Amino acid sequence: MSTGSQHQSAGTPPAGPNGPQAPLLRKRFDDGLAAGSPFAKWAAVWKKMLLVQDGSATLICETLADGPVQLDVLHQNVTGDVPAGVRAHLPGTSFIERQVCMSHRGEVMMDNLTYVALEQLDPEVQRHLEQGLSPIGYIFDIKLTRKRPVPCPEGVLSRLWQRCGVPDPEAARTYVLEIENTSCMLITETYRSGMLQGLPLAGPGAQPA
Repeated sequence: MSTGSQHQSAGTPPAGPNGPQAPLLRKRFDDGLAAGSPFAKWAAVWKKMLLVQDGSATLICETLADGPVQLDVLHQNVTGDVPAGVRAHLPGTSFIERQVCMSHRGEVMMDNLTYVALEQLDPEVQRHLEQGLSPIGYIFDIKLTRKRPVPCPEGVLSRLWQRCGVPDPEAARTYVLEIENTSCMLITETYRSGMLQGLPLAGPGAQPA
């Protein structure tokens, strides 16, 4: 657990319709929690639940936010230059590489890096990704999907941290997303301190951010 040291990253503010938005606050999942406090212990249990849950992380974010969350696509392109860990799980030689962050009230909730095998990409899913306006989690509502947990590939984590900063491998997980029994995506999710918004963690044992 953290003893209160802050790992913050503003990054490049995403452009909005009225110009650049304010920089987002990005911190490790347990930054600002007093080590050994009841609140830190509670947060550790919550993190474990997030890492093992098999539902939609997007829906969890929206539930905590009590409404839609902000989605920023930090990077998206088609490439054959992917970490070896991607090819170990996905077929083909061409992939969509897509990195996004989800936030609420100016604080990052998740940083995610996804690889999509174009060879196996469903046309409906491709349209969804090309629009780039909503989280991949929404695909779960329109397709038969299954998550298969795999160890986080070091090369994928490295590329994720290069773009967003604030490494926190203990709050990260990777899974293969199978759509209609076909492996088509490798998704790495990193939960940030924004996932604690609205939860009963404030109190005498908590340290100010």
